[in-house]
Amino acid sequence: MENFNRLNDLYFKKLLGDKKRKNLTLSFLNGILNKDDENCFTDITFLDKDNEPLTLDGKLSKLDIRADLNDGTQVDIEVQVCPFKLMAERSLYYWSKMYSEQLEKGAEYKKLKKAIAINLLAFDYLEDEQDWHNIYNLLNVKSHKKLTDHIEIHFLELPKFTLKDMRKIRTSEAWIAYFSGKYSKEELEEIAMTTPAIKEAVEFEDTFLQNKIERRAYEQREKAIRDYYSYMSAFKEEGLQQGLQQGLQQGLQKGLQQGLQQGRQEEKIKNAINFLKLGIDVKTVAKGVKLSINEVEQLKTKLNI
Repeated sequence: MENFNRLNDLYFKKLLGDKKRKNLTLSFLNGILNKDDENCFTDITFLDKDNEPLTLDGKLSKLDIRADLNDGTQVDIEVQVCPFKLMAERSLYYWSKMYSEQLEKGAEYKKLKKAIAINLLAFDYLEDEQDWHNIYNLLNVKSHKKLTDHIEIHFLELPKFTLKDMRKIRTSEAWIAYFSGKYSKEELEEIAMTTPAIKEAVEFEDTFLQNKIERRAYEQREKAIRDYYSYMSAFKEEGLQQGLQQGLQQGLQKGLQQGLQQGRQEEKIKNAINFLKLGIDVKTVAKGVKLSINEVEQLKTKLNI
């Protein structure tokens, strides 16, 4: 399928959130988390439902992958296609829920395990960072020593990714190359020679697209996302137009008020001059035309009356 979006969260969850393909999920996680054969994760248990459809009212539900790893580590993998300015806050919020939900009421803190949030982004988010993969922990701002290894938040920014040498590709790079959509099937086949999990992912993709039901669900998800952001863009544009109209109205009202005030002031000055020419004293003129005594005296001086 031309322009197939591998970051479609429904497809992503079908690929990496199904226990039938947990070997692919482990390959992705061990690659991104830089695990070697000695300390790699060997098993994973998914904590959410296999399928999360769109809600009946057409709103988008949050599709991510929540799982337990064999050593008790908690992990949440989320895909974000469209730019979102508060990704850090959002990721920290979901990380905190994942971490706190480990403990039942009355349980001891020593039972808490490491929690890892992985954000796969189709846009540039960290403007001051050049690398496509950035990891955040809880550190001392002076010594940079880690307070605890229980918190780990990853940002994977696909636009920043470039494959330098296909012959020396790491597992993490192979997965990012696959999800980036920058590489052809032929290039992915070459990558699959060093990373068998990618070959399996490509084969699943072909099977997925041949399944009419799965493909229809994918297309509905894509349409729902397009519609959502189209509506948001329309509302934003409408809001800008309303703001412009309100600004123009407020500007006209302000200009009119200023014009009226200026007109009244000019009328007061004109009357004051006429009264001064008639020889009426300053205090009486000031009171009559509602100007200050100082303003009337300045007029009298200026006119040399």
